[in-house]
Amino acid sequence: MEQEKITEGKNTEEPIKEIEEISLDAIKQKKEAKKKDEKTGIAYISSSGNNTIIHITDLAGNTISRISGGMVTKHSRLKANPTIAMFVAKRASERPLDLGFTKLYVRMRGQTHKGHGPGVHAAIKSLGKAGFELISILDTTKVPRGGPKIKGGRRGRRV
Repeated sequence: MEQEKITEGKNTEEPIKEIEEISLDAIKQKKEAKKKDEKTGIAYISSSGNNTIIHITDLAGNTISRISGGMVTKHSRLKANPTIAMFVAKRASERPLDLGFTKLYVRMRGQTHKGHGPGVHAAIKSLGKAGFELISILDTTKVPRGGPKIKGGRRGRRV
């Protein structure tokens, strides 16, 4: 009986090791396949009080899709609306998803002295819901620092 137990123990351990080795190989292959399939892009969101424009490129700068609020709605007063910005983001994300893009860097820009338009946050939120992993969100609004010399000389204009 003792000999049977010893042989049973050997028989049960060997298949378990083979199963573990196979499962580890399968996991490694899946990870490698995911790394190959993942593509990263950059989404430039330009928003003013009048319109919202989303421009998605790859990391080299080649345009993948570019959609604006005017392409989605007929009413010019609604182009900067957050609801329209959601539809713009949804339409802009269709082609990159078909091409296999899974991650996005987001660059948002507004007008200099007025800030962002009303559609920026809605567009970012809907890009996340569309299936992209948002790596970073960066504000690239241009800010004046000093500017040109004012007219009138040292003591101002003398009347």
